[in-house]
Formats: sequence, C-alpha cells, structure tokens
Amino acid sequence: MSSKGHPQFEVQPGAKLCGTLRVPGDKSISHRALMLGAIAEGVTDISGFLGGEDTLATVAAFRTMGVRIERTGDRVVVHGAGLHGLKAPAGPLNLGNSGTSMRLLTGLLAGQKFDTTLVGDESLSKRPMRRVVEPLSQMGARIDTTPAGTAPLYIHGDRKLAGIDYEMPVASAQVKSCLLLAGLYASGVTTITEPAPSRDHTERMLKTFGVGIDVDGIRVSIHGGQQLRAAPITVPADISSAAFFMVGAAITPGSDVTLKDVGVNPTRTGIIDILKTMGADLRLLNERTAGGEPVADIRVRGGALCGIRIDERLVPSAIDEFPAIFIAAAAASGETVLTGAAELRVKESDRIAVMAEGLQRLGIDAQPLADGMRIMGKGGDGAAIFNGGEIDSHGDHRVAMSFAIAALRAAAPIKIRDCANVATSFPGFVECAQAAGLAIRGQP
Repeated sequence: MSSKGHPQFEVQPGAKLCGTLRVPGDKSISHRALMLGAIAEGVTDISGFLGGEDTLATVAAFRTMGVRIERTGDRVVVHGAGLHGLKAPAGPLNLGNSGTSMRLLTGLLAGQKFDTTLVGDESLSKRPMRRVVEPLSQMGARIDTTPAGTAPLYIHGDRKLAGIDYEMPVASAQVKSCLLLAGLYASGVTTITEPAPSRDHTERMLKTFGVGIDVDGIRVSIHGGQQLRAAPITVPADISSAAFFMVGAAITPGSDVTLKDVGVNPTRTGIIDILKTMGADLRLLNERTAGGEPVADIRVRGGALCGIRIDERLVPSAIDEFPAIFIAAAAASGETVLTGAAELRVKESDRIAVMAEGLQRLGIDAQPLADGMRIMGKGGDGAAIFNGGEIDSHGDHRVAMSFAIAALRAAAPIKIRDCANVATSFPGFVECAQAAGLAIRGQP
C-alpha cells in the first residue's frame, strides 16, 4: 500500500487462518542495524531487512548524510562512515511516520558537528519529543522544538556532550536507545535506569558492533568515544507483525498457523505471555539464536480464551501489541482489564481511545481508562463476536490490522478506513493475510 491517498480494507467474515507464514523482518532491529552500520567502520551486511516506509525513511536520511547504502529486496549493505564521518544534509530530514527514526536519530545527531532539522508527517509531528530533548539537554545538547515539544526538531551541531546518570520516568526503548547513541559521542559515562525493562535490541546490537556496554538489570551504561566495527546482521521476523496472526488463530476455532523465524527477545514476548495466560494454544518450536537475538517458530491453534487482569509488569514488553490483544480480549469469555499503559495514548494514535471507539462500534463493551481499557468479552462457542461495520483507523497501522483480524469472528463484513500507514510496518499485509485464509481486499 502506498502512503498516498486513503486506501481501505474490506474483510469478509467467517474465515479461519491456516498454514505456515513468515512475516516481514523486525522493524526495531532493522532501524538499529542501519543506524549502527552507518556510523561503524567497514561494511555491514543486513539480511531479512524490513523494507517498510518507516525503515526506508531511515535509509533516505543516512543517504542524505553521505552514507552509501545498497538495497536488494530484504538484503541491505551499509558502507559505514565511521563515528564522525556523517556529512551535513542539504535540507531537513523527512522521517515520515517513523517515531523510532526521529527519536533515535535525535540522539545520534546531537553529537555531530553540523546542524540538522528533523521533520515528519502530520501524525509524527504530534508525538511528544521532550522525553528525548530534555535528557539530551542535560548532556549538553541544544535542540529546539515547537512550543508543544513536538517536531520539527532543530538540532544544533558542534556541542560538547557529557555523560549523565539519568532515571527515566517511563520505560521506553526509544528514549533509552536515543541516550545510548548520544552516549557514544559524550565524554565520560552515560548511565540510564528504567523503571521496568524495555526492549534491549540496541544493547544487544551495540555489543555485536564491538561496543563495550554494561547492563545490570534495568540499568545500562556506556563509555563515550568507542568505535563501532561492522558486523553481519540477521533480522528475525517481527513479533509485532506476527501478533495479528497469533491473535487471529487463537480466537478462531479450526485455525492452525505456524509463524516462522519470529524474534522472541524476552523484552518483546509480553503478547505470548498474555495469550498463554488467557488460555491460548500457543507453542514455541525450534528455538535458537540468530544474529544475537533469540528466534523461534510459533504455532497457534484456535480455542477458547478467558478474560484476565493483565499484569502491569508485562506492559513494556507488549506495548505495540495491545491493539491486537484488545481483539483477543473481546473474543474471550469474561472481563479483561489493562492498566499501567498510559503510553498507548501517545502512539501513532491515541490507541486507547481509538480501539475503544472501534470495539464499541462493533458491539463490544469496551471502556477506556486513563491508562488502559476494560473489555467485557463475548467468548462463546465459535459464534460471531463482532458486528459488522465501518471503522476509522485514524491512520494507525496497528489499529487497522487489528480490526482486519476481528473480521474472523464477525457477523458481517468489516470495512476499515485510512489504512495507508500499514505500509510503514507491514508491506504486503493484505497478500500475507490472504495467503493465511483471511478474506481481505484492499481498495484505493
């Protein structure tokens, strides 16, 4: 799907999911492989790269800064410029819808000799950036934002950065990664302490690139000035993309899906823990390590789910998967309650409000909370759970794909508006879903 126009999904009810699938590469890991490869010494060969609009925005940004990057399908070769080899871009770097690109690049570019301006689309321009600007300012960076603390971001170059000891108010892999990248350019030691563990792809990949980094539970430290050495990177399939098929299979009797080569980093497996607690028939097969990341095949078969109170400790490890989890909750028997997830309010959309709105439109008792959701599931013996109807995704890719999966247990077709941004994380979603058995079609 192109980001141009306002494409829609139309999904017919009554299907089931079967077969073996491989969803695209992990978006978080693809971003980080590009960024570290760009500032490394030598050539980094990335296989399994996600060619979505978000990651291609990162590719374009580094090409603009003089990095040679070759891409053929899901293979990308990055000719590193070294820690201080980036060149000043001729104009603003447009990062589209990619919050990961903007937040991580803000840290990386805060240590450069040149000025940079970062801009994004309408959605990205509403997302909060003070969470990275404020700690970077403590390190000595100078970054201008709008009065609301949003993009465009104007990053002043030639600043002397110094390491800090920073306690994060909210667990966030993007903020942590931003500060670690800035820490490479800072004097002394940069230490970040989180209130709970968030995804650790940056820490793992820094080690792969030869950077000494000290991890002690929720505390991570990095010494400035270290050089990165190019390394081959294998990107596993994205568990956030696999989540839609995991939920679809779990809620639909007769479904049996195996998802190949999925990254099962323990900081990302909250969806697995939550679905298992709900009673899903889910197994990890062929567990192994690839490119420094744990990988497995995931088999999910349809069955009955029960409502649960979701452990708040699982929130950071499932933060991107909650739109799909809300669909599972609606199809479960009894009440599911989520709290401690206020971060969902500031994603590509307000995912609490938007998902509650959509679920209510489909006949589900879904009550938004300040930091989560209360959903009374309809459960049952395989009968329809959701009414048909028309849903506004508000341009949020994960909302759009979640409601597409809901059609598996719907009484009538579901039409989802404003689905262009699905291409940011899951190019080819319609075709992959069709191959699994979902009766979906995209419309311009």
